[in-house]
This record gives sequence, structure tokens and C-alpha cells, in this order.
Amino acid sequence: MSQARTFTYQSLPMRVVMGPGVLSQLADEIDKAGLKRVLVLCSPPQQELGETVAQMIGERAVGVHPHARMHVPLESAAAARDRAAELGADGCIAVGGGSAIGLGKAIALEHGLKIIAVPTTYAGSEMTSVWGLTEDGRKRTGKDPRVLPVSVLYDPELTLSLPATVSATSGMNAIAHAVEALYAPDASPIISLMAEEGVRSLAAALPAVVADGKDIQARAEAQYGAWLCGACLGATTMSLHHKLCHALGGTLDLPHAETHTVVLPYALAYNQPAAPDAVSALQWALGQVSDPATTLWELARRLGAPSSLRELGMEEDDISRIVEQALAQPYANPRQVTEDGLTRLLSRAWAGEPPTS
Repeated sequence: MSQARTFTYQSLPMRVVMGPGVLSQLADEIDKAGLKRVLVLCSPPQQELGETVAQMIGERAVGVHPHARMHVPLESAAAARDRAAELGADGCIAVGGGSAIGLGKAIALEHGLKIIAVPTTYAGSEMTSVWGLTEDGRKRTGKDPRVLPVSVLYDPELTLSLPATVSATSGMNAIAHAVEALYAPDASPIISLMAEEGVRSLAAALPAVVADGKDIQARAEAQYGAWLCGACLGATTMSLHHKLCHALGGTLDLPHAETHTVVLPYALAYNQPAAPDAVSALQWALGQVSDPATTLWELARRLGAPSSLRELGMEEDDISRIVEQALAQPYANPRQVTEDGLTRLLSRAWAGEPPTS
């Protein structure tokens, strides 16, 4: 008989409401959370949606703050916190992708305000207690239960206008969460099952979403996968992939989802020799493939996503800076991280060459 299973699993204390049209339930969710005065957060391109949400919830909304920025710069977080305090807000509604939700987390981290998230992308940040702030070109991250949204509303109708390229990179970003959860040091059977299903759902849905952005069934399936993948990230320890993306984003200000999309196949290829169980799970989730890293690299290209760090604005001379950062404060990883290994990984990702182990 094989050795008995040994693991720890802790569920996330939040409500998840999923389905077309569930945005109409937002006022009820606010009331269930015991909130009276909420500040609506969004990025500049989502201001119209933010204003619509504020109108929907009536007097519960004390204002709209449409200034969320990628990687949550410290000064942006400070301005939002000041605005929430000035208006006497007791909670925030974060509408949009990772930028808006990250801004809500920054407010919750300092003031303890409750967050309700209304995602419009597939980023998955809404399912985690992970926060991030960028200061002086370096992104700091941490975990704190205060930043976990109390409720998340997944309405696929809000994603119908999401451009194909944003859908693709946002979905690949979500897949990265599940991939790392499969070889995390604190993985569990429950999380691994969620990760497999999340990858399967997104890998199947994203081509249909890109082919027809109005396909509500494909959009709903992609949100379902993003929820599962985000929950995996929220329950496990991040590894090499996320360390590299945090360094690339915080230091070089590269776009978040696009960076995750480019780096994912290379980080996975690096770790595959040391993570056989994760490879087996991904082989199944991706359709009985032989090499998951190459399959994800090919999927990103079929989706029309960026294929190299060079496309995102990274200079070749930046490789050594990122390697230095990743080695200075490494994350847990199944395979030993070395300077030579990271340099080769980033060099291939910079050039857009096929991933290798």
C-alpha cells in the first residue's frame, strides 16, 4: 500500500457568485457584507463601467476613483487611501482587472476596509490574499487575510468587450497561477484538482473567446477557469515564474498579463524535470500532450499573444539585472535556481525562442 496522504488545506472565507447578469446582485452583496458607504475603484479605461456600477448601487456609493494603475505604485495607493478616508468609505468595490483589485487590496491593507470584487478580466487576483506595491522600481508582495475580498461577482457579460489580445494574455496569466500551484511546496490534492480543471477550462475556452469575443458560453467557461486558477494561487506558495514576473514588472514596468504570458512556458520548462506530478497533471489538462511547456508556448502564439520579452520593451542588457533580483530573494521552487539557468531562461524568453528544459 502506498504511503498515507499528508497535507494541509485551508479554504478561502469568501462568497463567489457566478453567472450571466449577476452584477445586478451587487447591492445585495454590499448589504450582506454590512457595508453602507463604498468607494468604486477602477482604472481610467473602465471609468464608464465604474460610473454605471455606482449608479446601480445608488446611495451606497460615495464616489468613483478611476485611477488604478498597473503594479500598484505606492503613490497611487496612497492617493486612493486618502480618497477613501476623505469620503468616509467603509468598503470598496473593485471593478476591472488586477490593477483595480490590487488598488482595493492596498486600501484594505492599511485601513482594513472590506473589498467586493467585480472582475472584468481573467487575472484571478480577486481570489487571493496576495498584495503587491511598487516603490522605487521594486515590487514588494506579501500575504494578508485583510486584503481578501469578502465577495466576488463573476459576470461573463462584463467581459464581452474585452479585446482578444487582452483576453488571451489575461487567460494565460490565470493558467500560470494553476501551473505553479501544481508544484508548490504546500500543494494539496484539492488544490491540484482545481488547478487541473482550471487549466483545462481556460485552454479550451480561450481559442473560442479569441475567435468570437461575443461567445458568452466561452466567456463563462473562461471565467470559471480563472476563478479556479486564482483560488489555486491564493492557497499556495508562489515559485520562480511569479518571482521573475514581479521583478520584470516592478523593475522594468512591463505589462503584467503580457509578461506572465511570455514567461510561463520558459519557467515551466525550467521546472518540468523536477516536477513530474505537475507535468502529468498538465499533460492531462492540455489534452494528453507530451510537453506542457511547449504546448503552452504554442497556445499563446495561436491566441495572438506577445511572444517575447523584447516585444514588451525589455532590453537584452536588462537580463542580468533581473537575474540578480531573482537570486537575491528567491521564492520556493522545485528545481534549484542558478545564475546560469536563469540567464538561459530569460535569454530565450527575451528572444522568443522555443522553451527548453
